[in-house]
Amino acid sequence: MLLALALTTACNTEAEPPSPATGKPDGRSPAGLERYYGQKLTWKDCGGGFQCATAKAPLDYTKPGEDLDISLIRLPAEDKKDRVGSLFTNPGGPGASGVEFTRQAARTFGSDLRKRFDIVGFDPRGVGASSPVRCLDGPGFDKFFSTDSSPDDQAEKDALAAESKTFAQSCQTNSAARLPYVGTQNAARDMDVLRAAVGDQKMTYYGASYGTYLGAFYAEQFPKNVRALVLDGAVDPKQSSTGLLVEQAKGFETALRAFADDCVKTPTCPLGTNTEAALTKVSDLLRQADQKPLSNSRDARKVTESWTTMGIATALYNKESWPLLRQALTQAIQRGDGTQLLAIADFMVERKPDGSYSNQAAANMAVNCVDKPNPPDAATYGKSADEAKKAAPRFGEFVVWGGLPCVYWPVQPKAEPKAVTAKGAAPILVIGTTRDPATPYAWAEALSSQLDSGVLLTLDGDGHTAYLQGDPCITKATDHYLTTGEPPKDGTRCG
Repeated sequence: MLLALALTTACNTEAEPPSPATGKPDGRSPAGLERYYGQKLTWKDCGGGFQCATAKAPLDYTKPGEDLDISLIRLPAEDKKDRVGSLFTNPGGPGASGVEFTRQAARTFGSDLRKRFDIVGFDPRGVGASSPVRCLDGPGFDKFFSTDSSPDDQAEKDALAAESKTFAQSCQTNSAARLPYVGTQNAARDMDVLRAAVGDQKMTYYGASYGTYLGAFYAEQFPKNVRALVLDGAVDPKQSSTGLLVEQAKGFETALRAFADDCVKTPTCPLGTNTEAALTKVSDLLRQADQKPLSNSRDARKVTESWTTMGIATALYNKESWPLLRQALTQAIQRGDGTQLLAIADFMVERKPDGSYSNQAAANMAVNCVDKPNPPDAATYGKSADEAKKAAPRFGEFVVWGGLPCVYWPVQPKAEPKAVTAKGAAPILVIGTTRDPATPYAWAEALSSQLDSGVLLTLDGDGHTAYLQGDPCITKATDHYLTTGEPPKDGTRCG
């Protein structure tokens, strides 16, 4: 999903930085956290061969007291005699449910991994079933996502700012006590508590998209506790909050061009037979949706330019979705019908048929807004949107303006982004896909070079992240590393 889908605040609390982490791989617990590190999980059958449990973590690691619930799920290892331990997973977001991801995807991991590891998923703090953050209701999110995120004049900018303020205020109203503590550094500390709770001496982990950022912060805080970490579809920790969005917008443009190149070679392509003309047709469609929303036969919503852009962007995440995107664009271009694009966009933001939303969009914003400093006002923020529009004409403003709620967030972080080195960690495998729309390949290059023990594995291909695409070269190298701790040669390319 988009790193910041994109929103005043009655208070201006500063997020308190976490104290240095001191988890030990020899079984000793950090001072003051003994009851968390020593907790015993009660696993219960939760259907389909899975087991579920709930762990406790402190809301504030600097002042343990109030607890949060952390929801877990596992698919037990098939070979008990040759079991290595737990393979923790995170699908990204931030805001995506690791519990749901594991339930859906655990059996798609390599056979060696399923035999030798419990495949473990968890909802990070503030996400899903883990003391979730709450913000807007269903109609509120409908209005926010419908708002023009490529404003053409001051009135449209004012409307976007107003909806962004409403988003931020709703989170303050419904989740004020949790907002300062849902950031990635605290979530990474929770991971070490979970490692100890399942009885593992060291961490084995697969993180995708934002999950790479979470994994990198885990390694930075607990380098000696790393056994094997796979960071697939990497996020660059050095990027600023708006810098990430500008670069992400460029990634979607790259992916759109790859889609257009493929589309014009098919007889059913609604974009014509020339790549440049095809891209122009997409621009024309977005311009038309801005002037007059597309029709929609699913519900009463209008398919505005923002919904249209989101539908296209969502379908670019996975190459297997390209035929569906061709079909949706055919309906939109030939009949002015945006129903299918809207359905694809709903998948992105986890809007349910009854009009309610999961907590994914709320958690996504809550984590992003406290992880990195934000511009002080909408005018300053708009300069990044202008930069993105020049570099990525179809996605730039949509991606960047989507993060505007962070300008009005009630908790404003101070710590500037910096490189993550994880000095002293075992080899860490970073995987990048050359035409990844959401996490550009340059971020994988950057993260692998920042990490003292980083090893870069490349998939020359399309789509967001690499491992679960099933490329045999990627699968073999990743499974061998996770099983043995031995990474492929740095710079290995697949695909």
